[in-house]
Amino acid sequence: MFLISCPNCGPRDQTEFSCGGEAHIVRPAKPDDLSDADWADYLFMRTNTKGVHAERWVHSHGCRRWFNAIRHTATDQILAVYKIGEERPPIDHDPLPTPCGEPVVGSGDLPLVGTASAGGTAKTPSSEVK
Repeated sequence: MFLISCPNCGPRDQTEFSCGGEAHIVRPAKPDDLSDADWADYLFMRTNTKGVHAERWVHSHGCRRWFNAIRHTATDQILAVYKIGEERPPIDHDPLPTPCGEPVVGSGDLPLVGTASAGGTAKTPSSEVK
């Protein structure tokens, strides 16, 4: 659990809030003119950032008001909160490292330890068993 500082009520436990997804998604001006693919893109496609991410939150067990928060998705650290309609505040420091130190793009693209691409000798089960 972690604390979220509601702009209206002050710091409260995370269990009092519900996340509403990515912040600053602008509704299309003329939705009737969009193709099905464009409408699906608006509805479903999000950046899904690993790292610093702007999100909408509602204080569902408090004042019931919506606000925006900048949260590091790997560490759950809340870096800033601001009311709906306000500009996103700048984050003054370098992005926080993820708990395991992997890059923001994810850990799925890192070479395995002991492989030739990691600078070591490639190991296979057949070379280990004699």
